[in-house]
Amino acid sequence: MFDALQEKFQRVFKTLRVQGVLNEQAVDETLREVRLALLEADVNFKVVKELLDRVRVRALGEEVRASLTPEQEVVRIVRDELVQILGGDTAFLTFSKDYPTVFLLVGLQGSGKTTTAGKLALWLAKKKRRPMLVSTDVYRPAAREQLAIIAKAIQVPCF
Repeated sequence: MFDALQEKFQRVFKTLRVQGVLNEQAVDETLREVRLALLEADVNFKVVKELLDRVRVRALGEEVRASLTPEQEVVRIVRDELVQILGGDTAFLTFSKDYPTVFLLVGLQGSGKTTTAGKLALWLAKKKRRPMLVSTDVYRPAAREQLAIIAKAIQVPCF
C-alpha cells in the first residue's frame, strides 16, 4: 500500500519538476493528484482535506527557497504537514522493566503488517533487545508461514 502511494507521489511531484514553477495553477494541479493518491490509499476524506488545505496555504504563501526547486519545496511542505497531522513530535517507544513489551500491529489486508513486524523485530534486535514474533492472524493461514520466514531471515524466534 505504501509503495503504491509513494509511486503516485513521485509521479505527481515529477510533473511539478517538469513545470518548474510554483504558481497557483501548478499547486492546484499537484494537490488534486495528491488528493486522489491519498483517497485511493484509504486515507480519511477529512484528513485529506485538512492536509491539502494547509499545504495549499503554505505553498502559495511562502517564497520558494533559493536552495530548493519548486518540486522540493512542495515535497517539504507536504512532509511537514503530514508530520503535524500525525502528531508533530517524535514518539519514543517505552519498554516495561518487569514484563515483556507487546506491540500489536493492526491494519488493512496487504498494508504491510507482517513486513513491518519483521523490520521492527530487526530494529529491536540491533538495539540489544530480545524480540519474538507471534502470528495472531486467524484469517490468513499463510501469515504464520510468512512471519516464520521473515523471523528466520533476521534470526528472531517466531511462535
